[in-house]
Amino acid sequence: MLDRRTYFIKEHIGTFKLHEAYDILDAESGGILATAREEASFLKKLLKLAVNKRMLPFTVHLRDGSGEVLLTITRGFTILRSRVEVLDADGQVLGTFKQKLLSIGGKFDILSPDNVLIAQLKGNLIGWDFKFVAASGKELGSVTKKWSGIGRELFTSADNYVVAMSDDVDPVATGPVLLAAALCIDMVLKEK
Repeated sequence: MLDRRTYFIKEHIGTFKLHEAYDILDAESGGILATAREEASFLKKLLKLAVNKRMLPFTVHLRDGSGEVLLTITRGFTILRSRVEVLDADGQVLGTFKQKLLSIGGKFDILSPDNVLIAQLKGNLIGWDFKFVAASGKELGSVTKKWSGIGRELFTSADNYVVAMSDDVDPVATGPVLLAAALCIDMVLKEK
């Protein structure tokens, strides 16, 4: 499942959403490949009613059709800058997104499991288009927010994203972290 070059991520619409949920779709066929769902305790759901969601911790599990965990994306409490870890199915760290403090459009350093800078995720001026750029300067892929229609955009916080890898990038090695990048963007920068 984590070997595609392009994915479409569709956030579920909900009124008074107390947890986030997404469908991960095959960009070509539109078929559901996986689902991602925030696991939130009753206390955390109550806190979401009173505290800015951007400060609260989260854990999102990406699961295949049989319910097996493929990735886990997690963050602790935060005030100014988020630090989000991406874990594989065995709980091993694949990478860490470290939010840059003052950036226009959003920016994250992406660190290897041993905390070495391997890439950056850089948003454009309005924060709809993000480039996944290696430390060498080579573009590895992109995450693009897709317009969902005036009704959905005005009355919900649900967003859709296209995740695409460059042709010369190994999707098995890069795909999981780039896929997690889209969920990280939504959970850290877009949810209010």
